Amino acid sequence: MPTRLQVPRMYKLFIGGKFTRTESERYLPAVNPKSKAKICNISRASRKDARNAVVAARSGHIVWSGKSPYERGQILYRLAEMLEGRKDQFADEISLSTTNTRAKASKEVMKAIDRIIYYAGFADKWSQLIGTVNPVQNGYFNFSIPEPTGVVAVLLPEEPSLLGLVSRVCPIILSGNSCVIIASEKSPLPSLSFAEVAATSDFPGGVINILTGLKKELVPHLAGHMDVNAFDYADSDTKYKKDVQAACANNVKRFVYSAFKKPADYYSDDLNENIYRIQDFIEIKTVWHTMGT
Repeated sequence: MPTRLQVPRMYKLFIGGKFTRTESERYLPAVNPKSKAKICNISRASRKDARNAVVAARSGHIVWSGKSPYERGQILYRLAEMLEGRKDQFADEISLSTTNTRAKASKEVMKAIDRIIYYAGFADKWSQLIGTVNPVQNGYFNFSIPEPTGVVAVLLPEEPSLLGLVSRVCPIILSGNSCVIIASEKSPLPSLSFAEVAATSDFPGGVINILTGLKKELVPHLAGHMDVNAFDYADSDTKYKKDVQAACANNVKRFVYSAFKKPADYYSDDLNENIYRIQDFIEIKTVWHTMGT
């Protein structure tokens, strides 16, 4: 009986709700850091892929920001459901593509699920804590209302590969923003599998876009893109930080430095589950209205 050949997997980019090959047709190997064995190939995103992701993110933002906070919370809860159903697969992939043990990888997956649940429950409550009715002169109402910033580019930390992604993405999209994510360069597989979970969680196309490749090729283009409204620098490696800040200044793009000193900080609820993470990517709109007689 002939030996069956395995079907080799080629991980693609996640842009506009679809899995697409890079337009340059380039790829990179994903390597097991323990055995140095090749796991699979991943797409090496190009400048054009980054531009396509921003276009998709802008379309996704328009649809996503129009949904009610309650509906966004329900979709986030669906995301947690789908991740829960594949927790063993994610634990295996994290263990395979990082130096973590299987037990530590499983702990990371469970923490990621719990974090999504936290933000799902907060979706229709956070705006009440930030918005307010302002004291003004008689005859007028004055409201301060939080609104999403728009398209946010995210440079993820190298580790933890899954929990770092979830901890950065959830507070960004909760308020109605869309995002373009540059995945971990050393351990991209959990981010790519997360794209498969997001694709089946009722998110409108373009809300979450995930690029893999070399940071030195992708970071300058997203930081300088005129249709990106904010840049979340979550990587503890600061070698791109000054260049990103300079590029953000070209269109007064908001720059948020959210990196932690050590990966263990992502396991802290106090540091990651709070309203300040959401505030980083919102704008406050003030509305005046006359009182009726």
